[in-house]
Amino acid sequence: MFFILITGLLLGGTYALIAMGLNLQYGVARIMNLANGEMLVAGGFAAFWVYTAGQVSPIAALIVVAPVAFVVNWLIYRIMLRPLVKRAKSRGALEVDSILATFGLSFALVGIMSWMFGGGYFNYSYLAQRVDIFGSSYGQNRVVAFSIASLIAAGLWLWLSYTRAGLRMRAVAVSPESARLVGIDVTAVSALAFGLGGAVTATGGALISMFFTLDASVGVLFTMKALIIVIMGGVGDIRGTIVAALILGIAETFVARVIDPGLTLAAAYVLFLGILLFRPQGLFGKKPT
Repeated sequence: MFFILITGLLLGGTYALIAMGLNLQYGVARIMNLANGEMLVAGGFAAFWVYTAGQVSPIAALIVVAPVAFVVNWLIYRIMLRPLVKRAKSRGALEVDSILATFGLSFALVGIMSWMFGGGYFNYSYLAQRVDIFGSSYGQNRVVAFSIASLIAAGLWLWLSYTRAGLRMRAVAVSPESARLVGIDVTAVSALAFGLGGAVTATGGALISMFFTLDASVGVLFTMKALIIVIMGGVGDIRGTIVAALILGIAETFVARVIDPGLTLAAAYVLFLGILLFRPQGLFGKKPT
């Protein structure tokens, strides 16, 4: 049982980073990005390519992957999504438009990645040695991915909590209309949040590629996991996102080890359904009065 707990925490830590990207995009920019998983796969592809072609560490590749992903997502928001934001007459209308637009974008990205890298599975061996923790052995790559994900998540939380830029982003997340009244450029902040969310997700993809086999079409699975975590943790709640990701990681590991690996998605769905039925406001959210 202790082995399941540690393995689940290691997996959940990486999930947390991926879900934080979606939470920034949905919580601040109000864009439910269904192409989030494809951005993760793109990050994994980039790490795989630099490692196999140039023997460059996937961790070192983050120096390039994160800024490139930020620019790509910032452009997607400015060119493709901003017109939808301007046209939308309500938050509900924007959510419907953004879901449809990013749903189509996810298929386009799958096609581009299949064309560039082929439709087969890809993985590579990096830091595959075992490391002992409390008497049990774990993959060194999982421990390193968890450590880096934890550092990035902590840095992001500190930035959001204690900087003026983070304060502006939180203000837009709470109420874009009120934020605009106090002089905040809501469009610029939303574009920044969407770009930052994409960079965080691509970083998570590069990390998870060190121990997970990916292919061009697997992004939808990670989009669903990120969506489950965001709903469980509460939209815009970084603390809830981290806790929900750890719960999902432990639940998936328990089901894979004790019952059957093929039922991990079913376990995630049951968790998701339970939260929707009993705590739709998220783990730490308050019921609307």
